[in-house]
Amino acid sequence: MSGPYDPAAEGAEMDFAARMSYGDYLSLDRLLDAQHPRTDTHDEMLFIIQHQTSELWMRLALHELNAARQAISTDSFPPAFKMLSRVAKIFEQLNSAWDVLRTMTPSDYTAFRTALGQSSGFQSWQYRLIEFITGNRNTAMLAPHAHRPDISARLEAELLRPSLYDVVIAALNRAGFAIDPALANRDLRQPHVHDPSVEAAWKAVYQQPETHWTFYELGEKLVDFEDYFRRWRFNHVTTVERVIGVKTGTGGTSGAAYLRRMLAVELFPELWRVRTAL
Repeated sequence: MSGPYDPAAEGAEMDFAARMSYGDYLSLDRLLDAQHPRTDTHDEMLFIIQHQTSELWMRLALHELNAARQAISTDSFPPAFKMLSRVAKIFEQLNSAWDVLRTMTPSDYTAFRTALGQSSGFQSWQYRLIEFITGNRNTAMLAPHAHRPDISARLEAELLRPSLYDVVIAALNRAGFAIDPALANRDLRQPHVHDPSVEAAWKAVYQQPETHWTFYELGEKLVDFEDYFRRWRFNHVTTVERVIGVKTGTGGTSGAAYLRRMLAVELFPELWRVRTAL
């Protein structure tokens, strides 16, 4: 009868006194020491980890969105397709995370809610940056970050850059679609609004996908992402309603009512409306 399995017998490294280990590479000591509940209630740890992991996924989403925007700006579409697909899957992962948080009951949350003070997911600067990059630009949302000049500067810098959808529209223009020239000089600090020339371009793409396959695929990658993003917003609303009802949020917003207003936001309006026009 053989003894206990020993990985070292097959050549596995077992001594990391002078080598980089798994924990070293991932900075696990710092990561796993970043949970500091302010009460002794059981579910506060769930609440903290849920939001911390969401911020990690958003960090990756920002990495991919910035790279996709750069790729599209140089007509490097295949890498952008991969990046946008990954962002959609990131938001699929974020959607699944709500299922874990929904195991927390109203009683569980009420037990530690006052310890949150005025902190709220509404104040997530990474989420705000995702919205700014993808085109939902609302300068009023800079105010919650005014106390952090470094974050404010990062958000302000994003408002000076073309959004992801701006560079997509510019790519359509370079490809010969008749885009209104005024869009090239629009105020980048404002959100993109529906434009007939952009809708006409997408209509031409969707009417002849074989001719315009690159843009046909690009359009669907953008819709995939926004579809998952909308689901994330919807799951956020229903989770909040399930846990706190229609009470005011900890950050002073109207809670579920505020989140429901966000459901009406369209990042890529022409891509949704062209479906009716076809």
